[in-house]
Amino acid sequence: MIFTGKGRTRFRDAVAGFETAVRQGDGERAQQAMQDVQRHFEHARDADLAEVGPRLAALLATVPPGPRALVAVLVGACVERGADPGGCAPQIFQGLVEAVGVAQEFCERWAATGGGDFPEPDPAALTEAALERVGQDAAVGWITLPQWEMASNAMLNHHVVRTTLPPEVRLGLLRALHEIREASGHEFKCLRYALVVLDDEPLLVLHRPTGTGYLLRMTGIGDNFQLHTLLADVLIGGGHVPGQAPSAQEAAVCRDAPGQVPTTGAFNLVNPSGEWVWNEGTPTDIPVVDGIRVLVLDPAPYRRGWPAGRFFPGMTGDLVLERVLGADEAGERLGRCAPPK
Repeated sequence: MIFTGKGRTRFRDAVAGFETAVRQGDGERAQQAMQDVQRHFEHARDADLAEVGPRLAALLATVPPGPRALVAVLVGACVERGADPGGCAPQIFQGLVEAVGVAQEFCERWAATGGGDFPEPDPAALTEAALERVGQDAAVGWITLPQWEMASNAMLNHHVVRTTLPPEVRLGLLRALHEIREASGHEFKCLRYALVVLDDEPLLVLHRPTGTGYLLRMTGIGDNFQLHTLLADVLIGGGHVPGQAPSAQEAAVCRDAPGQVPTTGAFNLVNPSGEWVWNEGTPTDIPVVDGIRVLVLDPAPYRRGWPAGRFFPGMTGDLVLERVLGADEAGERLGRCAPPK
């Protein structure tokens, strides 16, 4: 206990020393203080981390680009331990936008200087020859993008951040990530998936075998594996359609319980024009028809199993039934849908 108490004091002292060094522009002292912050992080109390997270976030704009990404990761870790995500997110996303922009420059310079296979976004993969091709700044933007992805996902785990992130920021990041993916082949999938998570989103589900329809609302669902399991829980488990419902644990790990458990698919997910909606995708793959996302459930063509759980373990997900459609309304909606292809 004495060691732990000292560790907590040392953590607070290290953070204060880092703040002072950054504000004084003393890079060497800032580097040493950051090493101390990392060394004592695990011994810090959650209350200390909750207080320190916004302080570190406020320093991000004044920290040089390389170590800035490391500080962003620490801010994310503080948020995971209780720091206010809404208070930390603006600085994190400002840094992310800048880092993504510089990573785009890296891709452009790489193509302009001969192209070829892109190095991994990792310091160990960046050779001196690669640095000469693209320049130090572009290289730093490239190799630190995974750290910005990690920090940003820690923010996007929270409903308040997802629902207050300006649409133009979200769309700009998605466009830039698409360009980076097209140029380099590197997906940064976790960040892309986190940026397209839907919250308080209506979903019209039509169950073709029974001719029934359901209006649901989804929040915080990271991929269609998670959505599929929750659909089976709500509709089969709720007694609305026949089939084998997921166990209580299978459904719980898709909402807020930790871990993963094996499950089996109950449906085939199809869009109104007949194309399959793949479990590997996200709910944004479900098309909007007349102002609402519409999904058709057909019988599973073969047995499919996967680990039930959440694509983002730190993100709470949910799917709730709001209304059962009347028979005429469900029939009319299903009449507009094409058979599966």
